[in-house]
Amino acid sequence: MKLVGISGSLRKGSFNTALLHAAVGLAPEGVDLIAATIHGVPLYDADVETADGIPAKVQELKELVAGADGLILFTPEYNNSIPGVFKNAIDWMTRPSADIARIFGARPVAVLGASPGNFGTILSQSAWLPVLRTLGTDPWFGGRLMVSRAGMVFDADGRITDEKVSRNLAAFIDGFASFVASRQGR
Repeated sequence: MKLVGISGSLRKGSFNTALLHAAVGLAPEGVDLIAATIHGVPLYDADVETADGIPAKVQELKELVAGADGLILFTPEYNNSIPGVFKNAIDWMTRPSADIARIFGARPVAVLGASPGNFGTILSQSAWLPVLRTLGTDPWFGGRLMVSRAGMVFDADGRITDEKVSRNLAAFIDGFASFVASRQGR
């Protein structure tokens, strides 16, 4: 099984990128979790799309997701909602609109995240739901993972130091992989 995880942060020391990299190492046997980034995705501009087409980085992300069995969004939370840079990347991935079904249609999707605040990313995760519905995805509601106080969970090198968070992350990835497997060959 091939899963793609996308970190929605550009920050070098991103907790969500660290969470994604930890998840890659915790994926169950038979599951290949590929870490992807939104670095290099420009701000969406329909004039740029018309003049130059889809940027190479966006096309790369689209094809990575199109070739995957499932997608995991590792979302930060900015001002109680979805980070603009992450939503921008997803918006680009819906261009042209004829590609939405190929990239997102009925694709199993999970959302999790880490935040330095006390509430994890509960509001950001909830804010993704209308977007995922609009794109026609198959969201997984079987598990939730909101890593709060992330500054105390990761060391300076981005490794998880909290065993409970590590176990919860492994269980989340395993649960999502089982969900994806149940959706294959419907």
